[in-house]
Amino acid sequence: MDLNSDMGEYLELIQNGTYESLMSYVTSINVACGGHAGNEKIMEETIAIAKDQGIKIGAHPSYPDLENFGRLDFDIGHLELKDSIYDQINLLIQIALEQDVILSHVKAHGALYNRAANDPEIAEILGQAILDLNPRLSSIGLAGSKMLEIHEKMGLKTIPEAFADRIYEPDGKLRNRKLEKSIISNPKEAAEQAVLLSNGKVIAINNQEIKIKANTICIHSDHPNALEIAREVNVALNY
Repeated sequence: MDLNSDMGEYLELIQNGTYESLMSYVTSINVACGGHAGNEKIMEETIAIAKDQGIKIGAHPSYPDLENFGRLDFDIGHLELKDSIYDQINLLIQIALEQDVILSHVKAHGALYNRAANDPEIAEILGQAILDLNPRLSSIGLAGSKMLEIHEKMGLKTIPEAFADRIYEPDGKLRNRKLEKSIISNPKEAAEQAVLLSNGKVIAINNQEIKIKANTICIHSDHPNALEIAREVNVALNY
């Protein structure tokens, strides 16, 4: 089971060593590429740390919405959205190439991730942007989502994802962050959920057990307990 984390979003998390420490517990990272956060300097430094630790590096594009950290649905035309996604991923590709690093995957961020999971048109836009850049890039998306089915049909390799630190709804979707009990902040609880996910299931908000087939588990790097969660998950999965 791959463990991934979204990074490259805050310069302070590079400066205080959080990203470097987190990378000791994960096997891949997704680097913000300017849509919701990040800039060239942060991208360069995040890639350099990941390269040194020998973990996989992917792009983490979003709606072009720095103001809302890419977490709100964004009113944007389809062509403009495709161009934005393309430009974000391409920027990271070029920065990575300067360090002789080849990206392995793409994982959308926030509202774009959730919209693409359920909206065929947005999923296709994201998939086409990936294909136009490099058809060998894998697409990470919510396990069981329509997006993964669409991307598979488009010829992309897909990687279904689950979350150690998020609460699930009975339909397998992530609970909206605006609602109570949407995030798991207790490291042991996150580790317990990661173990369940590695066995193909999870307990939803209503205590119903649901099946989830995932090949990668995400741990968010901007959580106050991110390091503790990553450590507990790593130990629980016997890494």
